[in-house]
Amino acid sequence: MPPDDHGGRTMQLTARQESLFAEARSYVAQDIAPYAGSWDENQAVPEEAVTGFAARGHLGALVPREYGGAGLDAVSFGLLNEAVGYGCSSMRSLLTVHSMVVHAVTRWGSERQRAHWLPRLASGESVGAFGLSEAEAGSDAGRLRTTAERLPEGGYTLTGHKMWTTFGQRADVYLVFARLDGRITAFLVGRDAPGLEVVPVTGMLGTRASLLAELRLEDCRVPADAVVGRPGFGLSAVATSALDIGRYSVAWGCVGLLAACADASMAHADERVQFGKPLGEHQLVRRMIADMVTDTTAARLLCLRAGRLKDAGDPATVNATWMAKYFSSVKAFRAAADTVQIFGAAGCAEGHPAQRMLRDAKVMEIIEGSTQVQQDYLAQAALRERAV
Repeated sequence: MPPDDHGGRTMQLTARQESLFAEARSYVAQDIAPYAGSWDENQAVPEEAVTGFAARGHLGALVPREYGGAGLDAVSFGLLNEAVGYGCSSMRSLLTVHSMVVHAVTRWGSERQRAHWLPRLASGESVGAFGLSEAEAGSDAGRLRTTAERLPEGGYTLTGHKMWTTFGQRADVYLVFARLDGRITAFLVGRDAPGLEVVPVTGMLGTRASLLAELRLEDCRVPADAVVGRPGFGLSAVATSALDIGRYSVAWGCVGLLAACADASMAHADERVQFGKPLGEHQLVRRMIADMVTDTTAARLLCLRAGRLKDAGDPATVNATWMAKYFSSVKAFRAAADTVQIFGAAGCAEGHPAQRMLRDAKVMEIIEGSTQVQQDYLAQAALRERAV
């Protein structure tokens, strides 16, 4: 069966895609969703969950088959993100950032880098994390201050601080961006690199279990072959293409979050009786549910469009992905807020799934391009197209 879009089978998936989604949903229902609340409370996805995720081959989703990965097409990768996002946004965050590193190494890495890292990233022997954000460089990545200097004997030293690095506490290799001779360049930095300190970040609003970290680089030494792509190629190519994968992953994850909100709200509306009848028989509650199921379907179709354009190699996928992420994240937050409203005081309580979904949904409007950045980008793109 293709994904449930709450009223219509419009996905037209291949048999392989349907099977992948069904298997992923079953896995998530058994091994992820029941534990999402405790992971959130403990602010950590446990090691056995990461190991189990890797054992199913999910960390190798985008790794080419010749390097031991699944080599999924874009639509299948999106469906996997929806399935995981339905159960736990923190675990989906692992899939996001790890796949961003995989994509960067696959597309821009040297043959030596691909041969060394991709089999490890595919198997889960190594977990990847993305080191771009800084205290003064969030959406405006061009403001980053981390610097790289060449060593006379070869190699480089990196100095700077990276903030809010998702799964940074757990990662084995980081894709770090720094200024080399003033030009932003991408480097692969192993966890054991001299001069790297990984500092846990806790107390975040949402995706609390995603093991965020600050990376403190003080004359951190990396070898000469740590550069991904060419010097100065970091932001315009490596980061931009990796962020497109991240944005796509988050968009599909928001579809999963939307579906989870809809399902939880409908189940409660069927069971909860107020003023002599179930909540689901109150018109204003029905209005909220109608929005959730409609937005879930619309978001899924926008993501599907972006994925099919990716699979076709159509550059229009870039704008389509921005649009899918913008719509999906905004609607996920509204759905999560309405879910809390439907559950009432219980949904506001610490440990309640509705509260966690609301906190996670807010994060989705910030990461991989804030809502406001996306609105500006999409409006400019539309105006440019109109002017042609």
